[in-house]
Amino acid sequence: MANLNAVRMLIADDDPNILAAYVLFFADHGYDIRTAGDGAGALAQYRAWRPAIVVLDIQMPAMDGRAVAREIRRQQSKPFPLLVAVTALSSPSEQAESIRSGFDYHFVKPADLLVVVAAIAATRIGPSATDA
Repeated sequence: MANLNAVRMLIADDDPNILAAYVLFFADHGYDIRTAGDGAGALAQYRAWRPAIVVLDIQMPAMDGRAVAREIRRQQSKPFPLLVAVTALSSPSEQAESIRSGFDYHFVKPADLLVVVAAIAATRIGPSATDA
């Protein structure tokens, strides 16, 4: 049974196994999820669906996650989506580049998804955040 109040989350990763695992995890935490296997698909899904949260791998074909993040931020859509990078890129300079590209968070694979979901929850995204 779908939760009509579920927060929309777009997840994009070019590894189908990782993508499937993320879908299972985040769906189990109550998110309404759509997916994409590359950056161009992620941007198209974002434009069509306007999710509150976008979880992106950085290194993807057809458009990398940072380019997707920059384009989403350039659109200045309100409410602003939470952008979360989950990537193999781990150096401090790569993390800083993600933040400069518009990401709110940068997690390194293999990311502890409980930490990711806690960070998302800490932003108070969802119906309870807009009721205040």
